[in-house]
Amino acid sequence: MNIITNKKYALLSVFMITGHFLFAQIDSNATKETKNLYNNLKVISKEHILFGHQHALEYGHGWFNESGRSDVKSVTGSHPAVVGIDFSGFSGQAQEKIENEKERLKKNVIDTYERGGITTVSWHLNNPASGGGFYWKDSVSIAAMSLIKEGGSHHEQYKEILKTIADFAYSVKTKDGKLVPMIFRPFHEFDGDWFWWGKKYTSREDFIAVWQFTVSYLRDTLGVHNFIYAFSPDNRFNSEEEYLERYPGDDHVDLFGMDDYGDFGREGKYDLEAAKKKLKIFSDIAIKKNKLAALTETGLESIPNATWWTETLLKTLQTEKLELAYVLVWRNDATSATHFYAPFPGQTSVPDFIKFYEDPYTLFEKDLKNIYHSKFKLKNN
Repeated sequence: MNIITNKKYALLSVFMITGHFLFAQIDSNATKETKNLYNNLKVISKEHILFGHQHALEYGHGWFNESGRSDVKSVTGSHPAVVGIDFSGFSGQAQEKIENEKERLKKNVIDTYERGGITTVSWHLNNPASGGGFYWKDSVSIAAMSLIKEGGSHHEQYKEILKTIADFAYSVKTKDGKLVPMIFRPFHEFDGDWFWWGKKYTSREDFIAVWQFTVSYLRDTLGVHNFIYAFSPDNRFNSEEEYLERYPGDDHVDLFGMDDYGDFGREGKYDLEAAKKKLKIFSDIAIKKNKLAALTETGLESIPNATWWTETLLKTLQTEKLELAYVLVWRNDATSATHFYAPFPGQTSVPDFIKFYEDPYTLFEKDLKNIYHSKFKLKNN
């Protein structure tokens, strides 16, 4: 089934000063395309929101690695506007596997750019100092943030990992030599205790030190200039002060985010008032600091609520005066019958997702034109 829907939008009017917006991006040497993306995301967030899906092009419900396919496209006729990938395969395994992973993702990122979509990158970094992978495992994992910071026993190893990321950032070039911009989101959900970099295992000072070094080393030492840097705790905050408790500073963050499953129906528990409050907190911070904001992860596993898209997600996003560039739901596993966060043909929430897709507030890849150019506008369909 391939349902094609139509939207009608007026062109987005953009007022510029000497061809550039005056927003607070942290890399003054960012590529032109990266600066344009940053500016255009800020403009989009005033009236719209982009829809994103993690691993959307790599696999989906019942399929794996099929060119041009995504579950979202199978339902709506359009890929999501924001496509999530992960740098988890860039360390902790044989070099040959790392190189293969880089090549696989390189095509994904370039293809998304060429279609007019946007790539965001999460980073499930395997613990550089112990076993246990990226999750914290008692009796196996070591609290490693203090070890990978400058002066730590594993700092040089951490630098090598960052060099691999930099090499990938240099490699994602279009046919005409342009570097593809990416939204890079390291150490997400750091206020939880499930990852080895979580709050329970890392002091505030060490977390900030590692974050600042990560950005500075990539940007200033290795010369990566096609990243937008996103800061995204989980939902364990109730005030601006709590949200900013581990904030590394205005020179090291471009985008404020939040990962929030708990308030949106996980385990049958909904607290949409709490979700609205938290969204407003960091959206207001972004407005005040002239930066970006996004709901960097959310979703309802298996989507058993047939009207979740319009009655839960959309209404929550539209209740307050928010400025969010995008909302991203988690992945659709290729083999699991229940681990999915976006609908696929025949799934119970498809009719409601079509309504979500058709709503003028939400934007998908087909709605974008020249997102990497200064004269960005929305497509008229």
